[in-house]
Amino acid sequence: MDGLVERLTRSVAQRTSRRSFLVRLGQIAMGGAVLPLLPIDRVTSKAGAQTMQEGHSSGGASGDDTTCDYWRYCAFDGFLCTCCGGSITECPAGTVASPTAWVGTCKHPGEAKEYIVAYRDCCGKAQCNRCMCDNNQGEMPIYRTQLNNDTVWCFGSKEMAYHCTTAVILGEKA
Repeated sequence: MDGLVERLTRSVAQRTSRRSFLVRLGQIAMGGAVLPLLPIDRVTSKAGAQTMQEGHSSGGASGDDTTCDYWRYCAFDGFLCTCCGGSITECPAGTVASPTAWVGTCKHPGEAKEYIVAYRDCCGKAQCNRCMCDNNQGEMPIYRTQLNNDTVWCFGSKEMAYHCTTAVILGEKA
């Protein structure tokens, strides 16, 4: 095995220069670093999202949107904005909603329907540190960024400081 690895290494070294190897390695490293920053369009009209909120504000094991077992929080990871001066759909004063979000599909217990929920971080203030939830239903590895809740989603906003997270219904799962 050692002989094979040595022959392959020497063969590659004879055909390439160190500079071209470093250039290729840099390209691969930069490509991997930029991949999570690729845009994912999840912007919905505020009016459309607000319409979906009406009639879907209750339900869940507790029916209380300040607890982690509320139905919309099935893929939630962070501090609940409902405990931090905001609401389930609005960021608290002094923060701004990130232009990007991760999504989850949560089942409404009272209707037996599934809804697509966008979890949007509110950015611009220090962490709220109240009502921390870490629900991972449907979470995917970081290479499926739109379904990963371990990322701080404040990139794209003016402030990278994470405060809390909202849970906005985007629509019913088809």
